[in-house]
Amino acid sequence: MLLVDDNPADLLLAQEVFQDHPDVQLTTFQRGAEALNYLQHHEGRLPDVILLDISMPGMTGFELLEKIKRDDVLLHIPVVMLTTSAHPGDVEQAYTLHANSYLVKSESFPDFMGQVDSFVSYWQQNRLLHRNHQPG
Repeated sequence: MLLVDDNPADLLLAQEVFQDHPDVQLTTFQRGAEALNYLQHHEGRLPDVILLDISMPGMTGFELLEKIKRDDVLLHIPVVMLTTSAHPGDVEQAYTLHANSYLVKSESFPDFMGQVDSFVSYWQQNRLLHRNHQPG
């Protein structure tokens, strides 16, 4: 999984959650441009999913989402917006740019950690089901 968020506290909390999921590798970036560079030049396996904040300095989450979905190699990676904004315009823009899901961050740290943990557990189960139903 790749998490792109400029909030160091949120990144730290997410990393704590991922310690409970040792079979899931988390890569983090605080800036959209750094994440895009990593995705476009990474020689290993690409992430199974990208968690993306909207409000970041420099390249916003929307701009990064648009670049990902226009890249022939990256466009298949599911992108989940994970942001503090519940504004209907932001939700609409995210889906217009082909986000796969939109999650509003919980306001309290414990709730946010629970939210990330639930997402990781859901994603692990989803990936397991998908792999078990692959032909061949």
